[in-house]
Amino acid sequence: MEKVKEVIVVEGRYDKNTLSQVVDAHIIETSGFGIFNDREKQRLLTKLAESRGLIVLTDSDGAGFVIRNFIKGCVDPKFVKHAYIPEIEGKERRKSKASKEGQLGVEGMRPQVLLDALKRAKATFDDSADTARPVLISKADMYKMGLSGGEGSRAKRQELLKKLDLPQKLSADALLDVLNALMTREEFFALQL
Repeated sequence: MEKVKEVIVVEGRYDKNTLSQVVDAHIIETSGFGIFNDREKQRLLTKLAESRGLIVLTDSDGAGFVIRNFIKGCVDPKFVKHAYIPEIEGKERRKSKASKEGQLGVEGMRPQVLLDALKRAKATFDDSADTARPVLISKADMYKMGLSGGEGSRAKRQELLKKLDLPQKLSADALLDVLNALMTREEFFALQL
């Protein structure tokens, strides 16, 4: 599995599931057109773009391009790369009928097609000989810091979300993903909570 430095933005959870089987990366969903009215998610994408860079990987249909163009307007283009999948006719296995435009989306693409799209977008692949992976922030670390599983953990999480200017609706699991994208484990333990 290839490791990608940038945060990859996809339309929905099925796209995220498919892509997570192909690359080791932080993957954020736009919830389709939900991104249009979600100011917190827009700020999150901006913050992640400035920290790690973004790769936008949406379907090649009209809706995918509308979402892609919206993100172009929200995030400074110097932090964004665009990956495009080919227009292939068909329908995803889980669907009873093809999409309006009759094309496969990200979730219907073969793994090599997705990898090729990311390579064309100039994704930063970590193919260094050093196989030592950085130690990520874990659920146990969140518990130690009082951010999950204990009395007052929800309030403490809300305080941290506000301090880091992150969306207030992030669940504990989503917060864990975002923290791992934004900081090292050492930086996490250095936070003044």
